[in-house]
Amino acid sequence: MRAVESLPLATTGGAARLLVSPVNSHNEWDPLEEVIVGRLDGATIPSPHPVVTCNVPPWAARFQRLAAGARYPRVLLEPAQRELDQFIHLLRSLGITVTRPDAVDHKRRFATPDWSSRGFCVTCPRDSMLVIGDEIIETPMAWPCRYFETHSYRAILKDYFRRGARWTAAPKPQLTDALFEADFRIPEAGEPVRHILTEFEPVFDAADFVRAGRDLFAMRSNVTNQTGIDWLRRHLGPGYRVHQIESRCRTPMHIDTTFVPLSPGKVLVNPEYIDIDRLPDVLSSWDILIAPEPTPVRERLLKITSLCGKWLSMNVLSIGDKRVIAERHHTEMLRALEKWGFEPIPCDLLHYAPFGGSFHCATLDIRRRGTLESYFD
Repeated sequence: MRAVESLPLATTGGAARLLVSPVNSHNEWDPLEEVIVGRLDGATIPSPHPVVTCNVPPWAARFQRLAAGARYPRVLLEPAQRELDQFIHLLRSLGITVTRPDAVDHKRRFATPDWSSRGFCVTCPRDSMLVIGDEIIETPMAWPCRYFETHSYRAILKDYFRRGARWTAAPKPQLTDALFEADFRIPEAGEPVRHILTEFEPVFDAADFVRAGRDLFAMRSNVTNQTGIDWLRRHLGPGYRVHQIESRCRTPMHIDTTFVPLSPGKVLVNPEYIDIDRLPDVLSSWDILIAPEPTPVRERLLKITSLCGKWLSMNVLSIGDKRVIAERHHTEMLRALEKWGFEPIPCDLLHYAPFGGSFHCATLDIRRRGTLESYFD
């Protein structure tokens, strides 16, 4: 608990009063009390850009190029909305407060002095905002179509700030051609991993970071460069340590299908993307849980429109007390979680994949019941 003198103050009618932040989340597993859940309204197929195309599966990339800037069709929206509504009902039935962003028109074009684009959607608050303790950090994302994504959350952010939260925005990137490798191509199997981003300026998605108290784990990817990781490391200061995870994925994007801390001393890892022998030394005393092979998705439309890879089975949401919400379709993952001592709660969100994710992606935990701790020597 913070000392009283460190609490923020609000002034009303000349009188100061102490504020206790509604934002408090230090890790991925403490009991969840409040969460932001994304919204499908107005979702628009991403505008064309090399940084978008290189990060999505080949079939989805073809679909994206053909229909960029158009509304998502009802055949994709309706099943995703049904599952999202059921997920929100589940969270509320567990006593968790659910907050939603505003619906906006993502089809509207916007511009900077250097480029223009249409929007995308606000299905995945995990990407655009990072919660560290009582602070929400707006991230400098590399996809041009997501440049103003946090505007949908402004009413929420202003409310949290007025009630005592800290609110920070990382430097807004220019996203000019200097940020992207002009001759980039996805490496072939067996070739060294390459990234489309240069170090022209700091960019990162919050979903390339996971939290374990005073230690964070970060992954360099096609949306997060080394300069972005360094910016966050300096911003957080000496009270935190940021460790980097090496991914062998040929199209790396977001750590939460690669490396997922589930509880103190237990981390779920992707055997295809992670070399266990090259994990940071601080994890030497932790149990490394190897994710089972994902259950194949047979539905043809999902296979050709999903923006995510097969390891979305790892995109689970811990709600505390060893309880983890996981995709009902991925039965091997449910069995593995039980074997490891967790209580999996099956839920459907398979049809959310064309919009960018699953349970962890679709949420941003605002308040977990717990304090800042160190889980490593």
